[in-house]
Amino acid sequence: MSTTHTGHCSCGAVRFKTSGTLRGVVYCHCSQCRRQTGHFLAATAAEDADLEIEGANNISWFQSSPDAKRGFCSVCGSGLFWKHAAKSYTSIMAGAFDEPSSLRAESHIFARDKGSYYEITDGLTQHDTAPSGLISTVSIKS
Repeated sequence: MSTTHTGHCSCGAVRFKTSGTLRGVVYCHCSQCRRQTGHFLAATAAEDADLEIEGANNISWFQSSPDAKRGFCSVCGSGLFWKHAAKSYTSIMAGAFDEPSSLRAESHIFARDKGSYYEITDGLTQHDTAPSGLISTVSIKS
């Protein structure tokens, strides 16, 4: 059974809707995500075919690595998306979803790169890197 989720940036210039099942929330502690968010990043993912974006002309894309880019609202600056060039899904920032989102935390990646000012104590699986295929092997479709 498909589930629909909606969300938007802080100012509402970018709105999105997903259909289908979303991946569990992955917390990323890499230095890029910490610098982008000011802490660590929390994101789910949806297949590209299951993601509709309204106001896409208000998204600015920053090429953060040779293979991936980050999308944010060019009006209010809200971080919204992370997209790997070779993958068929888009990561979506968990905090951008309307509540109740029904999202559940799944794991931590790049845990060894976490900030020195906090501990990870929630009992979720911690990976020192992003294990090969972690994202792509997690079922995001029903």
